[in-house]
Amino acid sequence: MEMTNVSLKRGCLVVEDNDGVALQEETKKQKVSECYLTNSQDGVENDSLHSSEDEPGPPEVEDAKKDEKNSSAQVQEEEEEEDGLSEIGEEEEPESFADMMKHGLTELDVGITKFVSPHEGFSGILKERYSDFVVHEIGKDGRISHLDDLSVPMDKEDPPEEALTVLTAEDKQQLEELQLFKNKETSVAIEVVEDTKEKRTIIHQAIKSLFPGLETKTEDREGRKYIVAYHAAGKKALAKVRTAADPRKHSWPKSRGSYCHFVLYKENKDTMDAINVLSKYLRVKPNIFSYMGTKDKRAITVQEIAVLKISAQRLAHLNKCLMNFKLGNFSYQKTPLKLGELQGNHFTVVLRNITGTDEQVQQAMQSLKETGFINYYGMQRFGTTAVPTYQVGRAILQNSWTEVIDLILKPRSGAEKGYLVKCREEWAKTKDPASALKKLPVKRCVEGQLLRGLSKYGMKNIVSAFGIIPRNNRLMYIHSYQSYVWNNMVSKRIEDYGLKPVPGDLVLKGDTLPALLYCSTTATATYIEEEDVNNYSIHDVVMPLPGFDVIYPKHKISEAYREMLTADNLDIDNMRHTIRDYSLSGAYRKIIIRPQNVSWEVVAYNDPKIPLFNTDVDNLEGKPPPIFASEGKYRALKMDFSLPPSTYATMAIREVLKMDTSIKNQTQLNTNWLR
Repeated sequence: MEMTNVSLKRGCLVVEDNDGVALQEETKKQKVSECYLTNSQDGVENDSLHSSEDEPGPPEVEDAKKDEKNSSAQVQEEEEEEDGLSEIGEEEEPESFADMMKHGLTELDVGITKFVSPHEGFSGILKERYSDFVVHEIGKDGRISHLDDLSVPMDKEDPPEEALTVLTAEDKQQLEELQLFKNKETSVAIEVVEDTKEKRTIIHQAIKSLFPGLETKTEDREGRKYIVAYHAAGKKALAKVRTAADPRKHSWPKSRGSYCHFVLYKENKDTMDAINVLSKYLRVKPNIFSYMGTKDKRAITVQEIAVLKISAQRLAHLNKCLMNFKLGNFSYQKTPLKLGELQGNHFTVVLRNITGTDEQVQQAMQSLKETGFINYYGMQRFGTTAVPTYQVGRAILQNSWTEVIDLILKPRSGAEKGYLVKCREEWAKTKDPASALKKLPVKRCVEGQLLRGLSKYGMKNIVSAFGIIPRNNRLMYIHSYQSYVWNNMVSKRIEDYGLKPVPGDLVLKGDTLPALLYCSTTATATYIEEEDVNNYSIHDVVMPLPGFDVIYPKHKISEAYREMLTADNLDIDNMRHTIRDYSLSGAYRKIIIRPQNVSWEVVAYNDPKIPLFNTDVDNLEGKPPPIFASEGKYRALKMDFSLPPSTYATMAIREVLKMDTSIKNQTQLNTNWLR
């Protein structure tokens, strides 16, 4: 049974990448101790087509400025959901999961076919434990984020620590209902059991700091002391307090920066889920949080977060309440964080049970360090079912709206939740959006949002119905198609011309962007001329994602672009769409990426359950680093490297192992290994 569980986890080769698209994971429940949670759920999992705002990288750079106001966390208010593949129970045989994944995509399906190094590949297990994959964000100043300080900056304006624990869960429930005008009462009275002036002061402070908009007074009732909370003003005042621009204005010290920045350490939660959990415990809207990039779920990740007018004291209190989270390195700043400000991510990855010799490992890692890897868009970009996201994107660009609906809603083979299967079957049978919607307990998934739109607008107005889906999620489909084209064209470019620049290739003028992975309004491409070839290396060459504002190489790859789009009934000379959101301006992306700060070691171990390196929390707790024997039953490759934004760590690991990184292939490999 234990081996079966490990195999299922091992089947998930969905890794943390700077594009951050999580496709399969497991769930751990949050422990509630001293904290109060307004809903019974501990957090919200996003079952929708997961779109992170700094994702999907290059294609939507043009949209980044439009969407800057959406860069803070999106509100998730539905019941807890799990990502698409996590319904596979651990009690199932691995063959059942493998059978389900037979219909998934392989790398070949999305144009991932080439390698840069001639070394012989070898096998290894990625993410046998989610703790084998650790990501530290690299901030805009180039520093790697670490959680190494749990102290709280204090000033005289902060309430005492007891203010955070003096109220009971029942008190907090009543006060929140009063604050939000959810009950008919005009006040809430809390009896002071241990009646001292100090105790009364703490209760006053707790109510005012935790429930903005409420005032308090002390009353004697039949010889007992009560703290009575009431509204100082009506609903208009409450509405002002609740806006992201002006929360807690009356209680925030003027001398303090409006934003509390902190380092968030999290295990097995993606960034959006983590922020939803924090916001529920703090009883605030998720959109007062901001961050520079999203991180995947099945990993340990460390990143900087900023929150508007929540004290470090309140945030630090969550360390007593939450499992798999830790907050620290607090500071007050005048500004929030913005998506895309990060310089990249630093990865620490363990590949367990490797079969390669020391010489093979040396060759593979030396090549990764010196040459790098092909900057393919990873498998996460294209979905996990038999209907890849790029097909939906292609239909959108073709204005084939009936096909868009069919591709999203039709039944398909592959690993999906039971309720989604029933929903799709109902849609195929009845074509009734209301009837199909009833099969979904969770309405925030893309299917649920689309069915709601169809119920509202009808089949004769599919464009408006599709528009109900959040903009980033809609754009993810067409960006997936751009990525699909790019992968195929880069494979052909490398096949035809190898790993050297040739006349007609493209490079960027004004090489100032970090790693130059995406275009901006200031980045312009130019051709390599015959006489300039020796002035460039393959690391300078870029390829365009198709769009109306890019140029194409001046060699036969240009015609390959045209042929591919023509075969898809698209006009490469007219990438403007009748709907502005779906017009593609295009972008440029480097074809080879060379990781920075590359290091590695091969270690021997006997117990597959033991961690092979210390995390930030381990170091805070003073745990000694693991000691490895000179020989062991298994060997593991521990590798460290840094990547710029919008690159896929999966593709770096693929280059080392020379293995297909698709879930379909990895599941089949792991099933064979178990046998």
